Amino acid sequence: MAAYKSVETKYMEERQELFRGLKNLDRRSFLKVSAAAAGAAAGLTAPHSFAPVTVAADQEKGGEGQSFRFAYISDSHLYERHVNDRFVRGLLRAVDDVNNLDPQPDFVFYGGDLAQLGQVKELELGAEILKNLKAPLKIMVGEHDWYLDMGQKWQELFGEPTYSFDHKGVHFVVLNSVVEEDFWTERKLTPMQRMKTVAGLDNGLQSPFTVGEPQRKWLEQDLAKLPDDARVIVFSHSPLYKLYKPWNFWTDDADEVQAILRRFKQVVVIHGHTHQLLTNRIGNIYFHGVLSTAWPWPYDL
Repeated sequence: MAAYKSVETKYMEERQELFRGLKNLDRRSFLKVSAAAAGAAAGLTAPHSFAPVTVAADQEKGGEGQSFRFAYISDSHLYERHVNDRFVRGLLRAVDDVNNLDPQPDFVFYGGDLAQLGQVKELELGAEILKNLKAPLKIMVGEHDWYLDMGQKWQELFGEPTYSFDHKGVHFVVLNSVVEEDFWTERKLTPMQRMKTVAGLDNGLQSPFTVGEPQRKWLEQDLAKLPDDARVIVFSHSPLYKLYKPWNFWTDDADEVQAILRRFKQVVVIHGHTHQLLTNRIGNIYFHGVLSTAWPWPYDL
């Protein structure tokens, strides 16, 4: 099997090569390159380390629900600190920013890809940082958290990846939208080869993400008790619409999931994964993509 590198690994190697090259520059050239690098770094810094989300009361039902806020943090892609401390600092900043909110949000939602390569120390580091949040934590899994050990460590730390909860008149649903068909057994890939293949996104070796039939059945059963005018917010890591397949910014069974949600008057879906602010609407469903604490993608889709 050919070696495939994730775009994050390529960026890290380019960064290390840059710093090695700086050692050979004279003082004038060093200052010139350093100034340019500082400007580039500023351009790649997300304007906010988290997203505050306000959920308004339902005025048509006489204000039966209550307005509230939650904070959304996503896509930290943590390596161990000695490998890349910048991504660690990004998450630490997000936690500090949320903790400084007054009033505090009702809860904080983490949108997946806490780790970069799903390693135990990466996930444990992320869990330790998130424990410092003052507000209660809800969390979702991303593909970078899952495909080294197929979610074993993540579930040990955070529980089931698919669940729902109710809060102040709103029904929240959390889905694992990064399910892939088995591409690794036949190729006899090691767990790390499998993980790096999934992390690569654009290598053409893996299958598209899905929610999958078992979760779709669970979703139907979970929503069956709700009236058509219920307020529903869905969290998924990958977008629940078909955005850009070559980068796996895509959920293959998004149409089937949308069909389950179609009977409701209005549904909001919030996703991570794409590292950029995105908005979309398909019928009654409003989609919002949120920034990453690690890096923003440098292009629009």
